[in-house]
Amino acid sequence: MSNATSTDQPSDAASAALPRRLTLLQGTALNMIDMVGIGPFVVLPLVIKTLGGPLFLWAWVLGAFVSLIDAFVWAELGASFPQAGGSYNFLKISYGERKWGRLLSFLYVWQTLIQAPLVMASGAIGFAQYASYLMPLDEWQRKAVSGGVVLVIIVLLYRKIDSIGKIGLIMWGAVLVTLGWIIIGGLSNPRIPLAETFESIGSVSGGLLAAGLGQASVKTIYCYLGYYNVCHLGGEIQRPTRNIPASMFISIFGIAALYLLMNLSVVSVVPWQIAQNSEFIVSTFVETLYGPQAAQLATGLVLLVAFSSLFAVLLGYSRVPYAAAADGQFFRIFAKLHPTRQFPYISLLFLGGLGFVFSLLFRLGDVITAILAMRIVVQFVGQAIGLMLLHRRRAASEFPFRMPLYPLPVILVIGIWLFIFFSTGAKFMLSGLTVIALGIIAFLVSAGVRKQWPFEK
Repeated sequence: MSNATSTDQPSDAASAALPRRLTLLQGTALNMIDMVGIGPFVVLPLVIKTLGGPLFLWAWVLGAFVSLIDAFVWAELGASFPQAGGSYNFLKISYGERKWGRLLSFLYVWQTLIQAPLVMASGAIGFAQYASYLMPLDEWQRKAVSGGVVLVIIVLLYRKIDSIGKIGLIMWGAVLVTLGWIIIGGLSNPRIPLAETFESIGSVSGGLLAAGLGQASVKTIYCYLGYYNVCHLGGEIQRPTRNIPASMFISIFGIAALYLLMNLSVVSVVPWQIAQNSEFIVSTFVETLYGPQAAQLATGLVLLVAFSSLFAVLLGYSRVPYAAAADGQFFRIFAKLHPTRQFPYISLLFLGGLGFVFSLLFRLGDVITAILAMRIVVQFVGQAIGLMLLHRRRAASEFPFRMPLYPLPVILVIGIWLFIFFSTGAKFMLSGLTVIALGIIAFLVSAGVRKQWPFEK
């Protein structure tokens, strides 16, 4: 028998109001377009410059490995609690809804109000940066493009989930076409033998590799983030106990293969000494093979992929404040659903609006690092520890999905996430911890007004 109490059981208020219409294929498509985005196209040169030469491939391998073992944590939690909001529910239930779970879940929603717009801003800024390949853009023109992209995304998402799933499949097709063209084009027309690349990888010393791997992996892990997007949409997924874990693992293996093949393809055509300084690496790659007109077409496809990612990002995150508000733990206005289209329109408009503002204020490199530094402690490390606490209270039979070799993957992922957190640097660690501290203060003020834990009698 399980030792779980009634407070371990999630509230289904948010999920009950959302129709389960998304299939496994649609959920996987939304995951994968969230993962790709503009990230790999603007991050590839940064990773090469950080590690030097072909060593950059190791950073992409580590990113895939971290995503895979972390997905075991998400899969157990997502299959057990398939509701809107993802980590909000996982943290609340794992730590106990009456006390510490209330604090951790509040901190996650608090961070989401900042990190989700930052993710939107990073994609929009990258979009504007890459668009300058097609036409020169000054600083203000780039900001106008990045802000305009966010506004268009909001308009596209202001509709029923049924049509959103179909739009997601079309965007997923654009992702596969773009990456497929890059991979097939480079590997079938190499200018630099792949044997030289693999020989350079094998000749590096372990100490040299470790020296830059942490900083480079901060960038590559950013490109894999999104494999858990389906958990945020848990209340709208069909057959969630099977489809949520399946969509995550399919997404990770698929994207990891595409990323590694794309990187090998690029360095087989463009020397790494040139690639590390290119702002438009895919366009440079295609121009080298097929000429400037083909490069313009490739740039258009990259921009379509980036646009698709922002679509999936805002869709998933808009469900987080909604779930918390529907649960009575956040501002009630975020719990409102559109009267005819059944989607959380207040949450969508708020996060999208803040993303618009952030896209006008920040730089891409700083945004990428800040996103990771802010999320690691509460969401990734906190969630992994919470799963271990949950295992102490529940019988194994109550988990629809069980990871192999438990608890080894959980312990390993906690260590890796802490390593990545320290690799972001003192400035970004401090900023992440500052956001947490402010969230704790906000929680205590809110709890004091409501006379809830830790102030309840």
